[in-house]
Amino acid sequence: MKNKKRMLSYFSILVALGLIYVGMLQFKISQHIHTDVPKNADYIIVLGARVKGTVPSLAFGSRIKAAASYLKENENTIAIASGGKGPGEDISEAECIKRELIKRGISESRILLEDRSTDTYENINYSRKLIPKNAHSGLVVTNTFHIYRAVSIARDQGLKVNGLPAKTPIQAVVKSYTREYLAITKFYLKRYLLD
Repeated sequence: MKNKKRMLSYFSILVALGLIYVGMLQFKISQHIHTDVPKNADYIIVLGARVKGTVPSLAFGSRIKAAASYLKENENTIAIASGGKGPGEDISEAECIKRELIKRGISESRILLEDRSTDTYENINYSRKLIPKNAHSGLVVTNTFHIYRAVSIARDQGLKVNGLPAKTPIQAVVKSYTREYLAITKFYLKRYLLD
């Protein structure tokens, strides 16, 4: 009986610690969602996501919409469309971004393609090499759940960036945030323990 009570106590403590940890992660994410987005950035990096054939997923479409809106309001900003071609994708994520931005009236001359990356680290690393030498300020465009980790990775790689958060579709919220809590944990392990 004592062992059972002890195990229940340990389990309760673990659950409480887990909830506190998730709450801290959510606070970090929220901090990055509710920051002012600077105008006239030299560049934006639009992060890829799932493409169904040639059509962006809902979350991805939200990123592209946010990027197009910013580019229309800031005519000297260039876009780096970032993302390789994954399983079930007929075109690269970068090509999808480019096509969708052009459909929304953004000139092709303002769009650079980074079409090799397979994750956020590579998105940032490969995109970094396309940033014009005279560019200083940038934005990373991604969904609300992803903005904290994406901006953190970019800053770790020496980029002076802020986030441009795109809405997360309501039907994707639970799945996206759950996966992101795990991805942030992996990011922390990589940043503080493995490097």
